[in-house]
Amino acid sequence: MGGPGDPPEGTPEGGPGGAEDEYRSVVFDESFVRAARLRESSAAERMAEHAPAVRRRPPLRRGLTRQALILALLIAVAFGTAIYLGVRHPYGSAQARRPVEPLRMTVIPLAPQGKVPGAADPERLFARSPAAPFDTGAEGIPLPASRSTAHFSDSQVTTALTTVKDYIVRSSLDPEVLAGREVRPLRALVDSGQLDQFDRSLAHPAADGRHASTGWLVRIDPTRARLADDRIRVFGTLRTAEADAATLEVSADHTFVYALRPAGAASDAPASLFTVRRELTFQLDRDDLRTRQVRLSTAYVQAGPLACAEDSAAYLRPLLAGQTAGTGGPAGTNPYDTDSPASLCGTLAPGAQPRV
Repeated sequence: MGGPGDPPEGTPEGGPGGAEDEYRSVVFDESFVRAARLRESSAAERMAEHAPAVRRRPPLRRGLTRQALILALLIAVAFGTAIYLGVRHPYGSAQARRPVEPLRMTVIPLAPQGKVPGAADPERLFARSPAAPFDTGAEGIPLPASRSTAHFSDSQVTTALTTVKDYIVRSSLDPEVLAGREVRPLRALVDSGQLDQFDRSLAHPAADGRHASTGWLVRIDPTRARLADDRIRVFGTLRTAEADAATLEVSADHTFVYALRPAGAASDAPASLFTVRRELTFQLDRDDLRTRQVRLSTAYVQAGPLACAEDSAAYLRPLLAGQTAGTGGPAGTNPYDTDSPASLCGTLAPGAQPRV
């Protein structure tokens, strides 16, 4: 007979003290239970006699996944594209530019054959001179129709022409520049590769074909003459062409006519005309177009009336109304000195003077 706490049929097989005693040594702690993976087999698996109760999990793959490889490839392509675009910058690299050639200049004084004609009214002088049909100031420097070239667009050609015109206006028509009182607005237009030559030409001018300030600009000796009329007469042309695939070349040929009076003279003192013809060649690469600066390649200047014996490297020293060129000739030329250009002087034709 069983005890008072036992069931009538005895202790069941699964109850305490039954078959469970053989599993008392197995302990299922909480971490084991949480880590257990339950999976219900499919019908096909249940029908198979030897189907495993638990499917093994595929082993983890070591190394980069496909998504990581694709992301790394995209980053590499983007980085390479950025480097390529940086190298192929539309305006080029400053380090890749060719050395800037110095400006080569020639300044030729034109001596009158007699006395310089003059009149109290500058308008009368202009009206009776070859400058009568010329325009006034910057209007005498019209821009030609701009057309694209093989390697430069229409807008780039227009930029080159307007930059060159700005240089010509500042170097030939600005009263402050003409009197030698200001050069900074003009200097800002000069390519950085020529600034040393420009500064030396103004600080230490020399008639050596490289460092005459009058090759860069029109500068009239303020101790000798002043403008009698601010309306300077101008006539000339601008032309563009490609020097090469990377350089635009602009040729400028302009004649400027100034009405002058002696420095310190009264406003009714006789005035005279002073004529300067400037043939300039400019070169602009893509960096110059971006910064709106110019490189001067050549400057050929004729000016008169001047005395041949006067030094025209620092200032143009005009002969004024009633003056003559005298008998002095240009400075001597040494043919054995290959580094020194020949001293040149011309004669101002009577037809170039006003008829008074």
